[in-house]
Amino acid sequence: MAPDLGRVDRLARALELRRGRAAAASAGRFQDLMMTDRSTAATAEKRRVFRSLHASGFFLLPNAWDRGSAVRLAKLGFKAIASTSAGAAWSVGKEDGELGLEAILDHLRMLVASTHLPVNADFENGFADCPKDVARNVALAVDTGVAALSIEDWSGTAMYETDRAVERIAAARSAIDAIDPTVMLVGRNENFRVPDMSVGASITRAVAYADAGADCLFVPFILDHGAVAELVAAVAPKPVNVVVHQYDADIRAFAERGVRRCSVGGSLARKTWEAFDAAAQILRRYDGDDGC
Repeated sequence: MAPDLGRVDRLARALELRRGRAAAASAGRFQDLMMTDRSTAATAEKRRVFRSLHASGFFLLPNAWDRGSAVRLAKLGFKAIASTSAGAAWSVGKEDGELGLEAILDHLRMLVASTHLPVNADFENGFADCPKDVARNVALAVDTGVAALSIEDWSGTAMYETDRAVERIAAARSAIDAIDPTVMLVGRNENFRVPDMSVGASITRAVAYADAGADCLFVPFILDHGAVAELVAAVAPKPVNVVVHQYDADIRAFAERGVRRCSVGGSLARKTWEAFDAAAQILRRYDGDDGC
C-alpha cells in the first residue's frame, strides 16, 4: 500500500512542533535560572555593601515609604535606605502599627525591587511575641531581599521582659544565620515607650542584644551627646544607629561621637505629608461655594 504522504507530513510537522515547544520550554527554564542567579547575586552584593558601610566612618540612612521616595533617594546619592513602619502605614491611609505581616512583607519586596540600594527593614517586633514565631517571620523578611532588619522590644502594648527580649533577638539571629549570615540584625530598644526608663537601663539592654547576636544597636531617643557616647562605648565595636528628626549640625556631632549611621524614622515622610496638607489646605479655599 502506498504511504499516506499527507499523514506523514502532518506527523512530521507535529513532531517538529513538539520539539520546538520543548526547546522553548528549555530556553524559558534557562532564562528563569539566569534571572534567579542575577537576582541572587544582586542581593548578595547589596548585603555585602551594606555590611561594609558599618565597618568604619559614618553614613546617613534615610527612610523611604514608597517606590517614588526610594527612587528619589537613590538618585540623590544616598548609599542605602531604610523602611519606616509609620511611613508605610501613612502611604496607604493607615496609622503606624496597623499594617500586618503580609502587608509589610509586600512593602519590603516593593522597596527592594525599586532600587539598587541596600534596604534596612523596620520589622517592628517581628510580628510575634514568641521567639520561635519571631524566627519564622524573620526568615520571611530575609527572603524579601533586604540587607538588614530591626527587631524591637515593644509588644505593641508593653515592653518585653529583658530575658524574653534577648531570647527574641537570639531567635532572629539564628533564623538569619540559617539563610544568609551577611544579613544584618539591628537590636532596638523602644525606650521612649516607657517614660521612666533610664538611659542606663536602655544601654544595659543594648549590650545584652549585642551579646545575643545583634550586629547594630538602636535606641531611638537617646539623643543627649554624652549618653550617645556612653552607648557607643558600651556596645563597641558594634555600630550604633541614632534617629534624627531635625536635619541640622547635630548629625555631624553624632558622627564625631562614634555613631556609625543616622536614620530619620518617619520624619521625612511626615515632612512630605505636612507639605502636602499645607498645599491642599490652600487649594481647599477655592473649592466651590466654600471658597467664596
